[in-house]
Amino acid sequence: MGETLKIALAQLDLLVGDVRGNAAKVIESARGARSDLGADLVLFPELALSGYPPEDLLFHRGLRRQIEAGLKQLCAELTDVRVLVGFPEYAGGVIYNSAALITEGKIAAIHRKAELPNYKVFDEKRYFQPGTRATLADCRGFSTGLLVCEDLWEPHSAQLARAGGAQLLVVINASPYEIHKQREREETARARIREVGVPLAYVNLVGGQDELVFDGNSFVMDAQGQVVMRAPAFAEGIWVAEFSRDPGGRVVPLAGTVAPELSDEASVYSALVLGVRDYVTKHGFPGVIIGLSGGVDSALTLAIAVDALGKERVHAVMMPSRYTSSMSVEDAREQSRLLGIRYSVLSIEGMFEATLATLKEEFAGLAADATEENVQSRCRMLLLMGLSNKTGRMLLTTGNKSEMAVGYATLYGDMAGGFAPIKDCSKTLVYRLANYRNSLGRVIPQRVIEREPTAELRAGQKDSDSLPPYEILDPILEGFIEEDLSVDEIEARGFDRATVGKVLDLVKRNEYKRRQAPPGVRVSRRAFGRDWRYPITSGYRR
Repeated sequence: MGETLKIALAQLDLLVGDVRGNAAKVIESARGARSDLGADLVLFPELALSGYPPEDLLFHRGLRRQIEAGLKQLCAELTDVRVLVGFPEYAGGVIYNSAALITEGKIAAIHRKAELPNYKVFDEKRYFQPGTRATLADCRGFSTGLLVCEDLWEPHSAQLARAGGAQLLVVINASPYEIHKQREREETARARIREVGVPLAYVNLVGGQDELVFDGNSFVMDAQGQVVMRAPAFAEGIWVAEFSRDPGGRVVPLAGTVAPELSDEASVYSALVLGVRDYVTKHGFPGVIIGLSGGVDSALTLAIAVDALGKERVHAVMMPSRYTSSMSVEDAREQSRLLGIRYSVLSIEGMFEATLATLKEEFAGLAADATEENVQSRCRMLLLMGLSNKTGRMLLTTGNKSEMAVGYATLYGDMAGGFAPIKDCSKTLVYRLANYRNSLGRVIPQRVIEREPTAELRAGQKDSDSLPPYEILDPILEGFIEEDLSVDEIEARGFDRATVGKVLDLVKRNEYKRRQAPPGVRVSRRAFGRDWRYPITSGYRR
């Protein structure tokens, strides 16, 4: 019986569908954890071989063959270190979300995930069959209960493992980021520990995958529910925790480094940077194009892009019209100088005039309205997409969640692009993030943050002409979108009923726009995308 057990938490950034690449990364990481860190057991994230979430790739016969080959490769090449690795297990006509414990080149145990989440961004019941049994394994004399992600969120699996004699729980996870998620994870782990009275090691995936960002934050908790080790958020790497036995024979984790919890602004900003970096890099784009308006949304998006990709891979384009203020031109130029990026100025005035001239007879007798405003936005889209096509760089969209919610954006205009970094950030959060980024080093001119927001599509235009002030709009939107509150419930929070009704009507009316919007990083409890599934056509009335 061993007196100590060293467990390595391999907090890795993996790629969905790249089974060969993921297997190679697992092998390299396991060998390094053994040779450099002395690990006895290396934990890898949930579905590490396939990447998470693999979605309907799971139904493809080619993926099944690659998974089976990947497991054989792991067994053949990892003979001197135990690893627990997540993979989709194909068993007859069903699939399990499983974890394989590989010891001395053989699969010593397989745990099938029992609790399948089917809420928010998760739809695992579409793909997987639930497991029904506890899985225990001996690791150098330590009786270890194996769990996969959601197994920790319900009491049953941990209790079954403890009843079977588990002295330690190990949990492999692909738990996506949302604000305050780490607190929720640790509170959940603490609740399970209070029920079963044994320590726990928790490894989480890191990296961006489409709309989702995985933040890592892997941790170890003792039998009293105290975090004794926590890996840094949003960082790839391997961290080792050591476990020993106390005089009573109980398993005790030794104290390690506990990375501090990030502030809300720091964690959201880090998620946005990682999401952009991985989306652009994993798709193989050489860089990005951004339309820079002189407003706070595009300014924040530009800062995120430079932090994610480096200044050499970012090209900002200012596209003034007759309504663009000198302040906007000056501030866009100043931010580009501060960040050291390539910066172009391309006027849309000629395109705008030519378009209006072409439509003159068709518009005869009709008053100017939002149509002329939208023409300007679509002129800008033509220039940005032309540059994107010619250079191969992806266009980043700069709209925020408040605008997306109420349709304050132009379809086939400023909504065009390949990825929308701040799509899930309310306007009030955008301001907080801009100030946070400037606290690290000034990259956004202060008056960009302080000026009253305007689309500058007509003379003297302000956002407040069309929308309630953002300090009123955003709490109403949060109540409806993230909490599913009714008009009555939001009104009870102190908001004017007519205003609430108008806002909610705008949200429902503009679902058709959101369905055509690019994906963006999810940071809230509920984002437009995977976990927002409202009908486009609906007769529902509030």
